[in-house]
Amino acid sequence: MRNFFVYVIKNQQNILYTGIAKDIDRRLEEHNSGKGAKFTRGRGPWKLTYTEGPFKHGDAIRREVEIKKNKLIKRRLKNTKQD
Repeated sequence: MRNFFVYVIKNQQNILYTGIAKDIDRRLEEHNSGKGAKFTRGRGPWKLTYTEGPFKHGDAIRREVEIKKNKLIKRRLKNTKQD
């Protein structure tokens, strides 16, 4: 079943975080309320910068790793403007 999305969020200090979720809006809310990943706690507010999907779970994990390892993708995402 293809119901996972890969997402990238960014904060005001231009720090990126990449993850996977079934419900991106709920996950972003968790990151911003301090209930998300340990890495994102206390570093918000976070804004959604990029999404891909839907994927099968394994494919989403593989794509997440690709994004995390690819310096060109990260550089392009860091240069995107936030609202």
